[in-house]
Amino acid sequence: MEVFECIRRRRTIREYKKDPIPEDVLEKILQAGRWSPSSSNSQPWHFIVVKDPNILSELGRIATQGPFISDAALAIVIVMENAPRPQLDAGRAIQQMELVAWSEGLGTCFVGVRIEEQQIEVKELLNIPSDLELITIMPYGYRSTSISRVGTPRKDLAEMVHREKFGAH
Repeated sequence: MEVFECIRRRRTIREYKKDPIPEDVLEKILQAGRWSPSSSNSQPWHFIVVKDPNILSELGRIATQGPFISDAALAIVIVMENAPRPQLDAGRAIQQMELVAWSEGLGTCFVGVRIEEQQIEVKELLNIPSDLELITIMPYGYRSTSISRVGTPRKDLAEMVHREKFGAH
């Protein structure tokens, strides 16, 4: 799939088929994260791949914003180490991983774990050192429903693009 078309068609998916994800597809997703840009090329991320259905169920229970994690074929937990701008660097890796997944017929959804107690539970469950920053849990799976429309409604470019100075169109 051509990159621009992939960006235009990508949707957030919360319902997955139980079909396993081939190892070569998982490898592509992980490589996309690995090759993403980072501040000063620090590459501060760690990707924890979770396939065990029991752990996926437990993650879905803990992360109250993402109970659908339990239904995914796998999840990748994004953790940052000594990152000067963890949200920015993680976001770049996540976006590249999402696009590669979409191009392979997979869907995902960013699941924030914002409550401190939930963060602690996830870290304990996955043996994540306490000094690392848990960014998100990304469940992945083949889309259980077809996507009938391209993208979601977007503001017109004229509402967000300014030329030379703010407010100048």
